[in-house]
Parts: sequence; C-alpha cells; structure tokens
Amino acid sequence: MASLKPTKSRFGSFALPFMRQQHLTIGLDIGSHAVKVCELAANGKRMKLQSLGSARLPVDAVQDGELKDPAAVAGIIKKLIDNLKIKGKKVGISISGYSVILKKINLAVMNEKQLDAHIQSEAEQYIPFDLADVYLDYQDLKTNIDNESRTDVMLVAAKREVVDAYLEMLRSIGLIPVLVDVDAFALENAYEINFGEEGNVVLVDIGSSKMNINIISRGASLFARDVVLGSRQLSEQIQERFDLDFEEAEGYKIGLQSPDAKQEDLEEIFVGTITQWILEIKKAIDFYNSNFPENPLTKIVMSGGGAKVKGLDRFFSEETGLPVEVFNPFAQTDIDESRIDPEYIKNVAPEMAISIGLATRPCPF
Repeated sequence: MASLKPTKSRFGSFALPFMRQQHLTIGLDIGSHAVKVCELAANGKRMKLQSLGSARLPVDAVQDGELKDPAAVAGIIKKLIDNLKIKGKKVGISISGYSVILKKINLAVMNEKQLDAHIQSEAEQYIPFDLADVYLDYQDLKTNIDNESRTDVMLVAAKREVVDAYLEMLRSIGLIPVLVDVDAFALENAYEINFGEEGNVVLVDIGSSKMNINIISRGASLFARDVVLGSRQLSEQIQERFDLDFEEAEGYKIGLQSPDAKQEDLEEIFVGTITQWILEIKKAIDFYNSNFPENPLTKIVMSGGGAKVKGLDRFFSEETGLPVEVFNPFAQTDIDESRIDPEYIKNVAPEMAISIGLATRPCPF
C-alpha cells in the first residue's frame, strides 16, 4: 500500500501519487447519508460539468466520518460511478469528524524549510494524538502583513486508521485515491472558485449528521470546526411525532408536503432543533467578531442537504443579523442542459458543494 505524502497544497490536504492523463480529480463526497460524485473538465477559464449524481447509503454505514460498513459503501460508490459512465479512476475524498484535528497556530515567520522542520519536531504539542498514528499536514496562511514577525499556520491531522480504511475501500473497487482533503477546506475551495477571495464570509454546510462552520476572510480560513448536529435530526423527529416513513418526513422538512394541521407541531420541532444550530453559528461569529472587529462579516452562505429546509435562510438571517444565501456551487460552471436536467441541478446544488470543491482540484502529479 502506497503511503500518503503530505503536500503543501493550498488548503492543507494529503495527496497520493497516481497514474497520468487525468487533469482534474473526480470529487467523491462520502457523507453519513449519501455519496455525492462530481466530475468536471477544464473549459477555458471556467469549468464544464461532465457528470454528477448521488446515492443514499444504508443507515449507519458511515458514522462520525468513519466507515462502519466499507463493503456496503464500496458497492454503492461502484454502482453510482458505473451508472454515470465515469471512466476516470482518480478520485479525491474529504473527511471530517472526531478523527480530524484542525488547529490554527501562531508562529514566528520562517522560510519553508524551517517551518517544515519546526512542525515535524513540535507538532505533538498541538495534536492530541500520537503522531505515529496520524497523517499530518499544514499550510502557512501568510497572515503576516506589514513585515510582522509572526504568522498563522493551519495544522491538519487525521487518524491513519480512518484514512487508510477509506483508501482500502476505494482501491477495492478499482479507484485510485489521489487526494484526501478536509470537508471545511473542500467547501472553501468550492466557494472561492465561484466567488473569489473577497469578503468575510461564514460558510455553513449542514449535512445529515454534522454541521461544518468555516469563516473565511480574504482567502484564509480563520475558524473551522465540525458540530455533531445535522438535518437528520429534523427528519427523525418529524417521523416519530407523526408516525411517518422517512421519505414522508423528508417531504415535510423541505416543504414538499403541505403542513396543514401539522403546522404548529412542525414549527415546534423546527424551532427547537434549528435553535441549536444557531447557537453554534453564533459562537463562531462571536469568536470572529472579538478577534477581528475591524473586518466585519458580510454574509452567511449555506450548503448541504440541510440548506434546503424551507425557511431556514430567513431564520438564520433574523437570528444573526447577517444576509443569508443558499450556495450554488455551479454558478461558474458550464452545463450542457441537453444532457443534464437544469431542474435536477437546481435541486441538488446545495448538497453538491463539497464534491465540487474536490472536483475542481487539479490532480497533484
């Protein structure tokens, strides 16, 4: 088994050597609820969508970012890629959860060689895992302006056993993993590909079982964390309250089903659950405002399947006082509407953000 080789990529990720001839990585977002695949091709200064799709995973096949049923996940990924007729084999994935540590540290300004030596010798004081058990990477954020003597460095560590399980699973179905990124940075990459590096923005990706919050300012991540809260909470509570199947509960969650007599109970469920999400987002915003008062936040950008919850954008805006928009990661992507239904694109766009962030990455070798 080939070993991971950390690369000084823009977003502090881990890259793997691979065969030639594929220019962009196939983005493979393996969540706890579904697998999302995106394939792009370069099209001048823009990207062109080649393929995309998603497939639901069995309940608990992936828990807190860890594979629990690799055979089932492998089978679903293979079937999805075969159905989409994707010929490329080189894929990029991202991970999150308890096995990933993101830590921003402030260090004296050093050249690349000095910084690498310092990280390798001092990382154990920042990482709560045995260094022999993790893959380690870092990125100098170059926050030293006006010749300041110190800079911020983003340190990333991921448990080897968790990463290796994903690599082994992908290789078992003939795929070649070339990149292991972190959800927060894949999301950031998707946003900046579409909207550049201007502004101070809160990216909130609401998945089935976790919520990722990433505050970026002028192209640098200043705060990133995962929260074990997600939109599945809503579906399960609706399902239990009204004795529905999961699909019916999903319909009420995203507004496909008229609430009718259930309106009051649904509002109680939504407010109780979403208030927890708001509290976590406000903590991040308060941290940012206290540390960077001179650069006020401009907006919140929501993505993930949870972003499709009806009225969530308005609720977030009322509670935080910031404008809120639902992320369209295809904004700068050319789409052949004769091949891919634009209504389908519109429906799935928010939940494809991480897979697109991975798919925009050039193959690293």
